[in-house]
Amino acid sequence: MKEKILVDDVVSTLKDIAREFSPVCFANSLGAEDMVLFDLIAKHAPSIEVFCLDTGRLPAETYDLLQRVKTRYELPIKVYLPDAQRLEAYVNKNGPNAFYETVELRKACCEVRKIEPLKRALAGKRAWICGLRRDQAVTRRALPLREWDASNGMEKFSPLAEWAIEDVWFYIHTHNVPYNTLHDKGYPSIGCEPCTRAISPGEDLRAGRWWWEKPESKECGLHSSKVVPVVTERRVPAATPF
Repeated sequence: MKEKILVDDVVSTLKDIAREFSPVCFANSLGAEDMVLFDLIAKHAPSIEVFCLDTGRLPAETYDLLQRVKTRYELPIKVYLPDAQRLEAYVNKNGPNAFYETVELRKACCEVRKIEPLKRALAGKRAWICGLRRDQAVTRRALPLREWDASNGMEKFSPLAEWAIEDVWFYIHTHNVPYNTLHDKGYPSIGCEPCTRAISPGEDLRAGRWWWEKPESKECGLHSSKVVPVVTERRVPAATPF
């Protein structure tokens, strides 16, 4: 019963977004949450455009999943790559692994590999969707379901904001949704290969992302702080394990 309420609510939200904010797109990171959303979009709101960002440093398991998704679903995922000249300039100036040295260099790397491609992916859209959840990190505890993304000049939606991690995995296993096999090896959050590690039991879900930095700096810039929450009437039951 609980899963049906949660899923029905997200499906209704996705259909509303597709109807009211076309053209709209979904940024699929190929993580567990995003695979839930992708499955729901493919089944219930296929007019929503789906894309992913290939930074050039993704784990092999992520590319394997992308290929499996292409085989499993009819809904395509458009892939955006970094601008070659900007990436060459960054690497030639700073080195291939400069992101370990300072937060500034790491964010500059994210700018080239993620932020600029995101801008291209969002061009011409009225809204975008992502798979963020409130309990993923300290930087996301106040995450609204809907917000005005001032950096990109459009609405931004997080339909799974109130879901717990147990809800995500219940859906994946119940509906046989393909997922990144790194999740089975202790990786709850998966980004670029050199910036992601497995975590130990009891660690924060995003402890494996940029593990050499402080928790409050662990964002890449894709999800800017320049947002204005939009109050909605949506009510979803508290997310608890099944």
